[in-house]
Amino acid sequence: MRHGYTIVWCGWQHDVPAVDGLMRIHVPEAQSADGPLSGKLLVKFQPHAPSQVQRLADRLHRPSPTSALHVPDAMLLVWETEEAPPQMMPRTAWSFARLDAGQVVPDASHIYRASGFVPGKVYQVLYPTTGAPVIGLGFLTPRDLLAFLRYGTAQEGNPCAGALHAASAFGASQRGQSLRQCLYLGLNEDEQARLVCDGFLAHIAGGKRGGDFTQRFGQPSSTLTPSMSDLFPFPDTAQTDPETGRTDGLLARFAARQRLPKIFLTNSSTEYWRGDASLSHTTVAGTHDVPPSASVRLYHYAGTQHASGTFPLTDTSPIDGARGQHPFNGVDYTPLLRAALVRLDRWVTRAEDPPPSRYPCLAEGTAVSPTQTAAIFTAIPGVGFPTHLPRVTRLDFGPDAAAGLATTLPPVVGTPYPHVVPAVDQDGNERSGSRLPDLSVPVATYTGWNLRHADMGASDQLMSLMGATIPFPVTREAREAGGDPRLSIEERYPTKAEDLAQVRRAAQALVADGYLLAEDLELVVSQASQRYELVLRPVEEPLLTGDETSRGRGGGGGVAMGCGAARHTHYLPTRRGPGHRDW
Repeated sequence: MRHGYTIVWCGWQHDVPAVDGLMRIHVPEAQSADGPLSGKLLVKFQPHAPSQVQRLADRLHRPSPTSALHVPDAMLLVWETEEAPPQMMPRTAWSFARLDAGQVVPDASHIYRASGFVPGKVYQVLYPTTGAPVIGLGFLTPRDLLAFLRYGTAQEGNPCAGALHAASAFGASQRGQSLRQCLYLGLNEDEQARLVCDGFLAHIAGGKRGGDFTQRFGQPSSTLTPSMSDLFPFPDTAQTDPETGRTDGLLARFAARQRLPKIFLTNSSTEYWRGDASLSHTTVAGTHDVPPSASVRLYHYAGTQHASGTFPLTDTSPIDGARGQHPFNGVDYTPLLRAALVRLDRWVTRAEDPPPSRYPCLAEGTAVSPTQTAAIFTAIPGVGFPTHLPRVTRLDFGPDAAAGLATTLPPVVGTPYPHVVPAVDQDGNERSGSRLPDLSVPVATYTGWNLRHADMGASDQLMSLMGATIPFPVTREAREAGGDPRLSIEERYPTKAEDLAQVRRAAQALVADGYLLAEDLELVVSQASQRYELVLRPVEEPLLTGDETSRGRGGGGGVAMGCGAARHTHYLPTRRGPGHRDW
């Protein structure tokens, strides 16, 4: 707030859960001459625990109910892996229903299967629905709100009349994808052709565009593939898909009018391992780099996960109970993100050039195939490597897909797009991008991926959106006894003071280069001190439960969680940092 920002939120998503404090958009339904529209809908889910009932929505989001409980041509498909063809479950083996006091009750918003849904497997339900909310209005709402705040008068009720000099849009994850789609659609001008946003900061969106946000019967909340969010094009400059012959670019509509805003595209390592981030800066064939245009900067936050890491560590998500084989990634990238916001603002308001883009490149050898990193990770005791790596494939949703009409469901799956991930050093830490001292002066291996815990099933597959922290051995003796190829803490840093001296120098270099704010330098050094202590002095206190949680370490107290794979006791904080959902 010291920078003079006016911060505005608005609801834009129609299927947000009915929870106090959450904003949503209320949109009309599309109508035909015969009334509400009907069509087919594909809903996807991947359970983390055994269950017999699943909601026809992503978690607690508002479902699109079936319009026919007993329709015979509804389908339930199950995927063992992304590469394997799906299996169709017999229609007699499941129904649109839920359990009420142990009794099966017909229900248009749930699906029931007596034999249950297996954790780790991906299910797809194809069924008819009636009622098509015009969810694309979610793009016009923030546009028109910002236009009113910028150009509306006090007589019209504008509380910011005459006070705003520039506007920038920020969105993370799902909302970051929405911003990329907004750019692709050219929706940065109001109805009077006035510029709405001078800057865009689309964070952790990877190469996705949020196609589900303009799709008839779309589900903006869904993150599972296949999805219309994974459709060509990916880079900001125009490319040609050699298979389809189609030429397009993320900013093609803006480029034609020469009214390009200033754009930052920032990503964690997770979006690379998800299979889509590198598509935003490589050719469709994956053979060459595609430099961003002059109005765009690409920043990769090395060794980070989708949502910024928090401390104390935990291996279990408080959002949905999902569990990883390793403690989640603890790197806090928010100092880099704050610096990015300030530099974007200065680019917009003062014409000060921001720092150069930093991301993995093929030409520099810092972008490689995921499998090229496998040997480094599997050499670390207790660390595996995913058997099935996510990827973005060409999808055919039918001839009207570009207009938001998915008529071919499930979509016809074509050939995958090649993708790369950041190359790693001998410790398994990434070599490119903006590297916080966690990476340049490390006490652990930090990844943008984590394997699913055996308790959730599919333990050879990646956990959704989570990374990992794999501490170094403390002593040379422990390293040799465990067969760990990574140097121990004592071999790297004779004292904690030496470790922190290196951390300070690394942080100062980031400040000098413009990737870190000077005011955050001491914060970064303090966090490094905490990480050093966490690795050097394993916690020996007993697990805490109930009223004892206030005695846990970390801000606000915490519940101790044993992670199994290490001697440490990790803690689940009772106050959580930013989640991977905007809401």
